[in-house]
Amino acid sequence: MDIVLITTVIASLFLVIGAAEPLAARLRLPYTVILAMLGLLIGSGALFFLHTELTDALNPVAEAILGLPIRSNVFLYVFLPTLLFQATLGMNLRRMLDDWVPILVLAVVAVVVATLSVGYALSWASTLPLAACLLIGAIVSTTDPSAVVSIFRSISAPQRLARIIEGESLLNDAAAIALFGLFMGYVMLGGSEPSLLDALGRFPLLILGGVLTGWVAARIAVWIMARFAAHELALISISVALPYLAYIGAEQSIGASGVIAVVVAGLTLNLTGPGQLPPQAWANLREVWDVLAHWAMALIFILAALLIPRILEEVRAGDFILIGVVILAAIAARVVILFVLLPLLSAVRASPAVEPPYRVAILWGGLRGAVTLALALAVTENVNVPDETKRLVGILATGFTLFTLIVQGGTLRAVIGWLGLDRLSPMDQALSRQVVAVALQTVREDVARTSENYELSHDIVRSEAKRFGKRLDKAVKRAEESTDILERDRVTLGLLALAGHERDTILARVRERTISARMAELVMSNADRLIEGAQSQGRRGYQRAARRSVAYGRAFRAAVLLHSSLGLSGPLARMTADRFELLLSQRLILRDLNAFIHGRIRRIHGRRVAELLHDLLTRRIEAVETALEGLRLQYPGYADELERRFIRRTTLRLEEREYATMLEDGLIGAEVFTALMKSLGERRAAAERRPRLLIALQRVELVRQFPLFADLDDAALKRLGRALRTRYVNAGDVIIRKTSVVKSVFFIASGAVEIQNAGQSWRLGGGEMFGQMAILMQKPRRAEVRAIAPSMLLALDEERFRRLLGGSKALRDAVRASAEKRGIEPGALLSDDAQIA
Repeated sequence: MDIVLITTVIASLFLVIGAAEPLAARLRLPYTVILAMLGLLIGSGALFFLHTELTDALNPVAEAILGLPIRSNVFLYVFLPTLLFQATLGMNLRRMLDDWVPILVLAVVAVVVATLSVGYALSWASTLPLAACLLIGAIVSTTDPSAVVSIFRSISAPQRLARIIEGESLLNDAAAIALFGLFMGYVMLGGSEPSLLDALGRFPLLILGGVLTGWVAARIAVWIMARFAAHELALISISVALPYLAYIGAEQSIGASGVIAVVVAGLTLNLTGPGQLPPQAWANLREVWDVLAHWAMALIFILAALLIPRILEEVRAGDFILIGVVILAAIAARVVILFVLLPLLSAVRASPAVEPPYRVAILWGGLRGAVTLALALAVTENVNVPDETKRLVGILATGFTLFTLIVQGGTLRAVIGWLGLDRLSPMDQALSRQVVAVALQTVREDVARTSENYELSHDIVRSEAKRFGKRLDKAVKRAEESTDILERDRVTLGLLALAGHERDTILARVRERTISARMAELVMSNADRLIEGAQSQGRRGYQRAARRSVAYGRAFRAAVLLHSSLGLSGPLARMTADRFELLLSQRLILRDLNAFIHGRIRRIHGRRVAELLHDLLTRRIEAVETALEGLRLQYPGYADELERRFIRRTTLRLEEREYATMLEDGLIGAEVFTALMKSLGERRAAAERRPRLLIALQRVELVRQFPLFADLDDAALKRLGRALRTRYVNAGDVIIRKTSVVKSVFFIASGAVEIQNAGQSWRLGGGEMFGQMAILMQKPRRAEVRAIAPSMLLALDEERFRRLLGGSKALRDAVRASAEKRGIEPGALLSDDAQIA
């Protein structure tokens, strides 16, 4: 075929892609639906002009369109890796991990349920063997979430809900393709009926092999990219090669799942890339992948739709009944997932509660698309599959896809409107009226200043001011008449606005390069949790998310365990350095929020709400300062190094801004500016490197800061430092339970705890101890000790504590003072080996 003609056809397809997006917006239809309909029209038109006797002038164009090398391998090896890889790069992985249970359950269980539902329904309604029916079930079980997710975003649906849908779709592609490969072997000529044991036996290789291949490929790619960090185009080129090599390596080398390999490779790059690559290079890499994925998605829908007229040429009347069976079985499977399994996950708090209207929208928005057509095409191309099976697979998969795209996709926005999801709640309507009133007041003040500065005509200014005043008076009157917002709701709205502004401040700091891209992901994840917490549970949810932002996570505690038990200090050093930088970044951001509270929030929600938010913010700042102080005690000097690094980066940012201003003003030329920026880039690369943290606890210096050990000499301090064991606890953790046998005394290095006993409570802070009363009185503990802030404790076992007590007058004085404070006679603590005198 003429290369010029093929190039012309492909270029024309890009014109179609360019026209599809504004057309979809004008018709208020999902973008993918428009693409599929345009591809269907082009394919039908090409067949018509090729076979019509009206004219032969367009035959070369029709032949070029129908002769495009559209094979299943093109979809699976060219387009699919691009779509999957970009989806993983665009994920907020840390937030996705928060919801891994519902994502994994919905993805895997949904695919299995849909496969079984469609497979057994077809087996009952047709003469196809069970293996072929299950193959069709696997083909139609994967969903395309782009339509429903885009609509959810446009109506401000909960972020967590959209995130779960995206994560589910990504993983159900992998699960569906794995099942497809499994049943394909049984459908081919000579294949046996499917065996559950054989299927389960092949799954570990498919999954684990794909995971290992993707992880190794990504780690190698990141290692190479880190060494080419100064060459942005080289980084982007390597990233383009990564998903294809991972996919081919998994599929062809070890027979594993290429889809899972690509997903794992993308997730690994997403997790490690921001910390290894320059921030601007990482941002540009993401933008390139967004464009590649946009083209890939558009082409895969159009090219797949071009095949639909040819696939449906052999359709028979009875096939429509089978298409109806597939539709009903697939919808029934989706109903089971959304209205049975999802509520169960919500009941055990493994998934967010999803309101019934949203579940209906997800049900009707479960469109099928390019992956379904590509898998069906792979079956129709396979010469080892019986002809009748190939015909039915192509027709049923295509017919079902057309139903979801045209019927469901075409009516999805109407269903959203019928459910009322596109309308503001009464509270949001009342808020919008108040926001308009406040905004217009600010606009009037700004316009008045502008008119005065530019000395505009007095008559014109007065005329426009009168016109604007009428609109303002009307807005103020509507706001005053609004009584739909309760104070509790105002607090929630204020918290949402505060968390949203915190997120915007983080993005601004990232653009200014005062916060690294690696830390930005962590801090923004915390801001997202604050938003979702306030949305779901108001003030309580916000406070829970705030406590979590400074808490010690499971991974940190695991790193501490590895260090203490196996001597592996690498993970703990990395995570402690991350915690240091995260807390410093949080402190920087939080101190910028007070102005927003006393400015915007106070004007919209009133003084009382502003004061409440100010108190919450003050507590967050105090929690961050407490956590930072604990780290400073362990690693004196490291926080100072990070603060010096922050100052250097800020200095470089301001210097860069000055050079750019001089260039714009014509004070320096492009050559001078380039030379200055090159020098600045070298200094910035040095400033971006984080100082190394030596994880070995400086125990002697840490112990020396306790007043309790003031009379110990250096040798005793060293022995005590070796004997103490570090324990990290979060706010709310129970350290000592009632009636438990206490075997250690705890010294508080940082944080605070609360002791509750017989209706009374005491709070202890840094430098104090607890647990000594139970040990010395040799009675079961009647009090409960609970952390009230993230705390670092130093634990000393009973035997060493008694020896230390006998040799330290300061410690004995502290024990006696503690006993008297709680109404215990010091004589009750007397023992043969340690006298409290």
